[in-house]
Amino acid sequence: MRCARDRGLWLINWGPLSRLWLVLALLALPGCGTLYVMQAGSGEWQVMRARKPIDKVLKDPNTPQELRDTLTEVNAAREFASRELGLPDNRSYRTYADVHRPYVVWNVVAAPEFSVHPKQWCFPIAGCVAYRGYFVEKRARSFASGLAKKGFDVTLDGVPAYSTLGKFADPVLSTMLPYGPDELAAIIFHELAHQLLYVKNDTQFNEAFATTVENAGLERWLTLNGHADRIRRYRKDSTLEREYVDLFARTRSQLARLYASGLPAAQMRARKAETFATLAAEIKELEKRHGVKSSGYDEWIKEGLNNARLASEANYYDCVPGFEHLLAEQGNDLPRFYAAAKQLSRLPMAERHERLCRSPEAVTLPPVQPAAAAGAQAP
Repeated sequence: MRCARDRGLWLINWGPLSRLWLVLALLALPGCGTLYVMQAGSGEWQVMRARKPIDKVLKDPNTPQELRDTLTEVNAAREFASRELGLPDNRSYRTYADVHRPYVVWNVVAAPEFSVHPKQWCFPIAGCVAYRGYFVEKRARSFASGLAKKGFDVTLDGVPAYSTLGKFADPVLSTMLPYGPDELAAIIFHELAHQLLYVKNDTQFNEAFATTVENAGLERWLTLNGHADRIRRYRKDSTLEREYVDLFARTRSQLARLYASGLPAAQMRARKAETFATLAAEIKELEKRHGVKSSGYDEWIKEGLNNARLASEANYYDCVPGFEHLLAEQGNDLPRFYAAAKQLSRLPMAERHERLCRSPEAVTLPPVQPAAAAGAQAP
């Protein structure tokens, strides 16, 4: 099964700020915010230091053959991303960095006990995001524990990749390799899509746009290379993934109605527990029906399903059907799709979400006029 749900969130992205700007940004934050930004900056610096040009790694006789084969395919996928998908042609994903840990970042997402909407954190320059990312797992767990003690529903997940939105030359990370060549290509397409279009303070729009580009790009990449068996597996996994997403969306709607009901807290708490118990049973039934022996969702059930978990899923998928509809309206032409998405990005957030973030049955998108010269890259 594909692992799109575990990636794509990114940290505070300062860009190539001068030292003066960084100091001013730090001074503008409260104490805990300053520490958070400092660990993000330190972690990013360490990742950048570990970069090596992929061509140099391939020429090194000490490079293991498995890594050599993977990076060779990465090079080809990277060229395809710019040449055929119209994604940024820059230095990102042309280097490799071994970070010597299972994940590059650990993300914390939180939601109030009786809300399906995630807590937001806002920072100078970067804007507001629905997560906090830590380069050290211990720090992420400490922060998550503090939120849980305050009564929040909390999730903590390891993330194999993140984007600096093109402000730095993001490397292919060792944490990305275990997911296999198809997922690795998908991650690159996803993260480059963030560089192409990013709307400040709108995680749902950004993640759904990148997910749509990732899905379209991966199918085209596999088709170009004649991987019929991998295309069949991709489509099968995508169908199953959509069933999971629909299940989470229905549960989230049920909980939203419950939390808006005005029932006493004790009753809401009991019904909330019943709803998540039902969700766990439905996940297991879905896996049984499709012959899935194990999945990441088993771990979610073991840890305890909660509002934050559903909110995290919504960030990725609530707006995907709308973007897929928009892509179809543009004749599946990616440059035209990018231009149309950029037009929508200029609208107020509420209007963007009204047009995009609905179930497939409810999506009704008015025609969007293509830009006069719809280039591949957003200006």
